[in-house]
Amino acid sequence: MLPYPNCINSHQPFQFLLSNQPTHFLFPATFPRVSAHGKCRSSSVSLLFSVKNRKGNGFGVRGSLQSPEEVSDSVGGSVGLPQPYSVKIPVGDRHILVETGQIGRQASGSVTVTDGETIVYTTVCLDDVPSEPTDFFPLSVNYQERFSAAGRTSGGFFKREGKTKDHEVLICRLIDRPLRPTMPKGFYHETQILSWVLSYDGLHCPDSLAVTAAGIAVALSEVPMSKTVAGVRVGLVGDKYIINPTTEEMEHSELDLMLAGTDSAILMIEGYGNFLSEEKLLQAVEVGQDAVREICNAVEALVKKCGKPKMFDSIKLPPPELYTHVEEIAGDELVKALQIRNKIPRRKALSLLEEKVLEILTENGVVTNDAVPRSNAETIAEILEVEDEDEEVIVDGEVDEGDVHIKPTPPKPTPLFSEVDVKLVFKDVTSKFLRKRIVQGGKRSDGRTPSEIRPINSRCGLLPRAHGSALFTRGETQSLAVATLGDKQMAQRIDNLIGVDDFKKFYLQYSFPPSCVGEVGRIGAPGRREVGHGMLAERSLEPILPSDDDFPYTIRVESTITESNGSSSMASVCGGCLALQDAGVPIKCSIAGIAMGMVLDTKEFGGDGTPLILSDITGSEDASGDMDFKVAGNEDGITAFQMDIKVGGITLPIMREALVQARNGRKQILGEMMNCSPPPAKRLSKHAPLIYIMKVKPERINLIIGSGGKKVRSIIEECGVEAIDTDDNGNVKIFAKDLASLERSKAIITNLTMVPSIGDIYRNCEIKSITPYGAFVEIAPGREGLCHISELSSGWLAKAEDAFNVGDRIDVKLMEINDRGQLRLSHRALLPAADLENSSVEQPAGKLTDDTAASQKSYDKGLSKKDTTSSKRRSEDDSVIPSKKFIRKLVSSSQDKPFTNKDKIKKSSNKAVGSVSGKDESSWVSGEPQN
Repeated sequence: MLPYPNCINSHQPFQFLLSNQPTHFLFPATFPRVSAHGKCRSSSVSLLFSVKNRKGNGFGVRGSLQSPEEVSDSVGGSVGLPQPYSVKIPVGDRHILVETGQIGRQASGSVTVTDGETIVYTTVCLDDVPSEPTDFFPLSVNYQERFSAAGRTSGGFFKREGKTKDHEVLICRLIDRPLRPTMPKGFYHETQILSWVLSYDGLHCPDSLAVTAAGIAVALSEVPMSKTVAGVRVGLVGDKYIINPTTEEMEHSELDLMLAGTDSAILMIEGYGNFLSEEKLLQAVEVGQDAVREICNAVEALVKKCGKPKMFDSIKLPPPELYTHVEEIAGDELVKALQIRNKIPRRKALSLLEEKVLEILTENGVVTNDAVPRSNAETIAEILEVEDEDEEVIVDGEVDEGDVHIKPTPPKPTPLFSEVDVKLVFKDVTSKFLRKRIVQGGKRSDGRTPSEIRPINSRCGLLPRAHGSALFTRGETQSLAVATLGDKQMAQRIDNLIGVDDFKKFYLQYSFPPSCVGEVGRIGAPGRREVGHGMLAERSLEPILPSDDDFPYTIRVESTITESNGSSSMASVCGGCLALQDAGVPIKCSIAGIAMGMVLDTKEFGGDGTPLILSDITGSEDASGDMDFKVAGNEDGITAFQMDIKVGGITLPIMREALVQARNGRKQILGEMMNCSPPPAKRLSKHAPLIYIMKVKPERINLIIGSGGKKVRSIIEECGVEAIDTDDNGNVKIFAKDLASLERSKAIITNLTMVPSIGDIYRNCEIKSITPYGAFVEIAPGREGLCHISELSSGWLAKAEDAFNVGDRIDVKLMEINDRGQLRLSHRALLPAADLENSSVEQPAGKLTDDTAASQKSYDKGLSKKDTTSSKRRSEDDSVIPSKKFIRKLVSSSQDKPFTNKDKIKKSSNKAVGSVSGKDESSWVSGEPQN
């Protein structure tokens, strides 16, 4: 492009560049301007016209007026770009720093927000050309946590951050949901919000900062947003509500609430609590709203200084007269269609009615199928001033003699509306009639009253091979929930900024196939909606789960929506709760979820103006209503909640009324869940893995693991168990599918980790090798001791081979443990007393004979390498393990108790495992086998 002219007398002709889609027309031009002193100065107008040739895209113009000095400076310098500006805003007990004009100056709006040493950078950009009109605002949000923010790099081969993680998707939704309702209807320029965590100190959470940064960036941009949006987190530690608590404070918080809104209303809340009362939740919302108001008021001053002019002239709404046409054509039939109770027939009836309206208006010549109206094309021609100078213009009725007579062509009727306008208006009119029916008639589409719950039906045990399953149906919404129990290997690994591996032992995964709404669609990776709904249901159920000590399983719940007509996430809560009970998980209590709706301005539809709260809303009431408020919990409190507003916001009194009505609805749903037929099994399935927990000395854990995990892998392979988990505290968990394999692995681990003591008796031990001075006997896998030749028999033996062979099994007694941990065993001490009296030769039992000293040295050398530290021993009595029924709870004792072995010869100090007496530190986690 040529430089702008900087002389009054120079005239630069129009020039434009044509390319493939989209096509851009660039027009630099100059014109004289008279200054205040009467002198003529030159100004430059830079207009960028963009036209997309694809069918359905409109025509948009964005222009700027700049002086020549500004133009030259903006080309070669930084003048004309936003200047750096910062402001400190009090939030809670500290300040956040907001900066703009320093980074990302070419974006429509950019800002960095700093809290402590956590920095979030957010930009807003919008397309120059408006997209095709739709019934939703074309907004996209992306949030990314850079590993470099915490001084890390990602693991694996690829050192670049990969696909968006689930928790990043959840934060994208937190940014999107409060901003969308503030966007005006009719603004179709695609808008993109990008947010990055540039620095993270591990204390100040970036998610609430990202919401605030996005709201400020949009307020500074050209997007015609009505009000500034900000967000905060609210925690509850003790009786104190904390704004934007640190990660350390959140560890002790009873509440995790994210709130976003404007200076006058609440737009979004989402949070989780431990059976929090409605009053405490309302107090937290009030505290959060006050903090949001302070941020918004401070941002207003920033917007006045640094904000860009809003593109209000780009808002294109359907003509008002089109609403009248649609209501006249479809009014009566629309009322009848909205009275159809079932979703699919009602949807088909409305679709046919929409086609009828389009057909009638097209026949009347007031609707065109072209997405680019003719008026836009005429506007383009006027702007470009494209006309053929050689073309003769014939005025109607005037023809010069001698010329060819040309009859004037009558003008064609210009279409007034586009097809997409009719569809948008038809949807608005449908919503208006639906709201009017609810307010005036007091009846909803399915005939219910505002507080009535749809019919509920639930079943458990549908899937015979699943550990737990439930089918929960509420009206036309249905969830098939499946619970699966597993070991630590089934836990979900979470990669985070702080670099500490985190494992989730409970997770709920939600899927929404297109068949659940009777449609054909693409099946792929879970979308943002599925991730968000799954997390809401997961956090709803989490407070009712037992501790890991009481139930050490990893739990996975899958909720597949098989039918959908509103509140499928809350159906997942109800179905998931029943599936957990059917899997035998000892949950603390049952919980249920319900979705609440609202019609805010009832005076518009013939009411008294009081907001109308709706319980258990359907899909059409969600789409046409003003609120979607999901609440999960029991009669005593709330475990999770999520609220989205589609209007300017709601107040605390409205929220209080919705919470009370939601509590009444939960009570009714819980009562219906108790009538589940067939009911939950409430015991472990025979297909669920068995878990045996035992405690060993922490320093002996390495004996189980072995070098590089070789020993534990060999135990798993030899015994056929599923897995063996250990930790540094000495806890050992054995996962097996059958009792026999579990028993074998338990015996091996017990023998590996036992600490022998003098006087212990070992039965049926194998002779591993025979030497001139005695026999080496294996008292436990990997543990051998020497039974001297003098201790093998009551009589005198010249050679050990005279009485025993390798592989023979004998009973031995531990007589001595020397300083190096070597064991001296005796078979003679267990022989009958009569044999001892009749023996003619008696050898000393306290010391080894001199003729074996040389051989004993080699034995000492090899045995000293083993870990045989003397200490109090733990063992077990296999005879007390029940064969049919095991307890679930972990039973423990503060002291080690001895036990009597099968022959009741010697008491041992090794702890018993698998005992039902409640006097040991090991336990079964299982249930009664099903027939």
